[in-house]
Amino acid sequence: MQHDKIIPIGADHAGFDLKQRVIEHFSSKGYTFKDYGCHSTESIDYPDYGHPVAEHVESDKDVLGIVICGSGNGINMTVNKHQGIRSALCWNNEIAELARQHNNANIIALPARFISEEEGLKMIETFLSTEFEGGRHERRVNKIAFS
Repeated sequence: MQHDKIIPIGADHAGFDLKQRVIEHFSSKGYTFKDYGCHSTESIDYPDYGHPVAEHVESDKDVLGIVICGSGNGINMTVNKHQGIRSALCWNNEIAELARQHNNANIIALPARFISEEEGLKMIETFLSTEFEGGRHERRVNKIAFS
């Protein structure tokens, strides 16, 4: 992942603190973010913040996105409703790596209530730095979209 690309990020209230930490941590490493919210721990609806991230990724095929909610499930389901999105709900580093290598995932979804901040940062680092292997995986990935 190139540092010159803007990374879209969105979270619900349960993911707010982790989202803020992700932005802080990776901004210090030269990454730039488009923060689609939310902007506090006040209860909100995750689709309001997931859809803009998905639209951003769909409009720029070279961008990887980040979404975070309490379980990771709701926001992951939301972004995966978009035809051009392959979002992976990740709970450990190996899953984050395989999501990129084998599935060419373009959004990582994190379960803020079930991972530590350290685990979340490590998974994002892996997700952003891992390339899609292509080959036999490309044939499979090309069958995901339904038209």
